[in-house]
Amino acid sequence: MGTDDKARNKAEELVGKAKEKVGEATNDREMQAKGKAEQSKANLKQAGENVKDAFK
Repeated sequence: MGTDDKARNKAEELVGKAKEKVGEATNDREMQAKGKAEQSKANLKQAGENVKDAFK
């Protein structure tokens, strides 16, 4: 289960990065913000997974 969650979180982070770059390219600040928010959310989830792994 942990590996699947990590892969899902990484994919979410990459989608966020893509949205951020598209927002930069099109000068769409809202898209940039959404991309950054998705990256932050994915990074927080990943940190939670790392904590769980530390206690295994």
